[in-house]
Amino acid sequence: MSNWIDACATDDIDEEDLIRFDHGSQTFAIYHSPEGTFHATAGLCTHEDVHLCNGLVMGHMIECPKHNGQFDYRTGEAMRAPVCVNLKTYPVKVEGGRVFLDLA
Repeated sequence: MSNWIDACATDDIDEEDLIRFDHGSQTFAIYHSPEGTFHATAGLCTHEDVHLCNGLVMGHMIECPKHNGQFDYRTGEAMRAPVCVNLKTYPVKVEGGRVFLDLA
């Protein structure tokens, strides 16, 4: 069962950037890819629970601001040490200039 949540406007996120989105007790990161697509992951690094919203986006990678570990935000795959646990990803849809996350 889907649980689509209106997270932000597409204009809220510059291309090759991200924003933090908090819902309930959870934190998410929403990314705007170079191709214009949107993606969402858990908002905290799996290494030491640092907020990824302060990290650097390069292409399809998010670099954690604390220890420079990297993830591919499209798949959540841990790409560079010290991170070794993948990020959880969430389905995203865009409708009417708004970005929705499926948190089910």
